[in-house]
Amino acid sequence: MQILRLKETVAFMSYRKIALVFSALLMIASITSLATNKLNFGLDFTGGTLIEVGFQEAADLETLRDVMKSNGFADAKVQFYGSSRDVVIRLGLRDDVKAEMLGNEVLDVLQGTTGQTVDMRRIEFVGASVGDELAEQGGLAMLTALICILVYVAFRFEWRFAVGSVVALFHDVLLTLGLFSILQLEFDLTVLAAILAVIGYSLNDTIVVSDRIRENFRKIRNSEAEEIINVSLTQTLSRTFITSITTLLVLAALFFQGGALIHGFATALLFGVFVGTYSSIYVASLVALSLGISKEDLIPEVIEKEGADQEAMMP
Repeated sequence: MQILRLKETVAFMSYRKIALVFSALLMIASITSLATNKLNFGLDFTGGTLIEVGFQEAADLETLRDVMKSNGFADAKVQFYGSSRDVVIRLGLRDDVKAEMLGNEVLDVLQGTTGQTVDMRRIEFVGASVGDELAEQGGLAMLTALICILVYVAFRFEWRFAVGSVVALFHDVLLTLGLFSILQLEFDLTVLAAILAVIGYSLNDTIVVSDRIRENFRKIRNSEAEEIINVSLTQTLSRTFITSITTLLVLAALFFQGGALIHGFATALLFGVFVGTYSSIYVASLVALSLGISKEDLIPEVIEKEGADQEAMMP
């Protein structure tokens, strides 16, 4: 049996009140932003037309916004797409105009007012019914994932760990959504996929920690629950650190070199890895400790076989 050196243990749970206040403030800020600013949904969810154009020289977004507004496109959202010469224009639904005609009209407006040669890169159109369906199915996907995780962890470990895992995942998803709401980053299907990936990453970290806590509850006899959790978190710290660093290196490459198409995906995953690592230490374990996890909950009950005492007395 491995000897556990309690003197070298990091006292994670001694900072649980600070972590609780910190998480509460971040969650309140996220909820407030989601209620006021809401999410900047992309065309995948809202429906409309996306037009990507290229300029010969650097474009001025404020000038382009004024040009679009003065030519009957008041709802146009104009953003850079990768460089200062690549611009994406998002327009709301227009039932009376086809996407190709709308794109040609926008191209004529830009060429006539900016004095530059403007190249059409791509046009995408999403209907309102498709956007509503994607939004509904995306929400159901996240809800289904959380319910399945709750059931799995409850059977695999103990219901207190299950509650802690789901609270940690809810914490991670809420903070990631809050980041996109506060910064008004575009929320599309790639970001939704990244959030589901964050759920999987955070769950994997939480399962590793929960398994070590259960193992140490059975090994360490004369220690309190808080000390055993600290020991378990310390033992898994190196694994968590190595996994997070290697994952962040890959995501950093996607963030800086992957291009604008997957920028939102990489942003959500980068932030999600940070909060997922944090929540597996301070949210999931803290909830389990607060619910009163103990040795009796994790050590399997020994059921004595009928007649075992008589067999023991026989010569």
